[in-house]
Amino acid sequence: MLGESEVLGQVRAAWEAARADGAAGAVLSGLFRHAVEVGKRVRSETAIARGTTSVSQAAVALAADRLGGLKGRRILILGAGDMGEGMAVALAGAGVADVLVANRTPTRAETLAERVGGRPIEVDELPAALAEVDVLLTSTGSTEPLLTVDDLMPVLPRRAGRPLLIVDVAVPRDVEPGVRWLDGVTVLDLDDLRAFARAGLDERRREVSKVRAIIDEEVAEFLGDALARQVAPTISALHDRADAIREAELERFRARLEGLSPRQREAVEALSRGIVAKLLHEPTVRLKDTAGTPRGDRLAEGLRLLFDLTE
Repeated sequence: MLGESEVLGQVRAAWEAARADGAAGAVLSGLFRHAVEVGKRVRSETAIARGTTSVSQAAVALAADRLGGLKGRRILILGAGDMGEGMAVALAGAGVADVLVANRTPTRAETLAERVGGRPIEVDELPAALAEVDVLLTSTGSTEPLLTVDDLMPVLPRRAGRPLLIVDVAVPRDVEPGVRWLDGVTVLDLDDLRAFARAGLDERRREVSKVRAIIDEEVAEFLGDALARQVAPTISALHDRADAIREAELERFRARLEGLSPRQREAVEALSRGIVAKLLHEPTVRLKDTAGTPRGDRLAEGLRLLFDLTE
């Protein structure tokens, strides 16, 4: 979904995983850090993230829209991964009566339920839970449907005609297609979610040009910094070489400077440093300005040869 927040979190998680595995050095970590900062800037300076901008938020909003609100409703969340967590968090403030959390790994269900003030249940307790809840929000990573017609048929008589709303945002789907034809059951999936989210999409689309301008600006800054870092060792070596020559010359004329007062010696030091700085200013600026270009490479190589530089 355009402007969704979950991708930024995934980028941050990928960076943390790379650092934990020792796979992100200074350059890659710098790139990740800059990307996360740009994402934050975009969200604060534009309206790209205004309204419902994540799949999990949209799933909860869609359920609320279909039912006229979720106040007093009992909700079952199937799947305690990132999407399930997002849906659970999105329920905060909706006034729901109860939140049940089921997951194939019970400890994850317990952790998420505790976080949102809900109640964890075992996966084999699903039939009993489905007989009681008003809404099922499902988003597991299963490759096979977890809820079939055969699973739900015995449950429907126990619901005594109360409608059941299912919002399935899993890929692939958690709910067997035939479930949507059962009496009293409404199944909404990602196609319904896209249609629902389209209402706020036009406003966010109008922000895309602003977002791209920010990204272009930040990319240029990042590349400029990266190129400057490439020539930094050469520039540093050039300044070190020049300063070493300056100090060597002062040492060579030390006997002649013995009669100078401390203040006069400081003046000589300052004069020599100033001359060196002025001589190196233009080569330094040119090297930075042409960094990353064929001309810049030639200039850097020329300086290294002329001054016998070792970086």
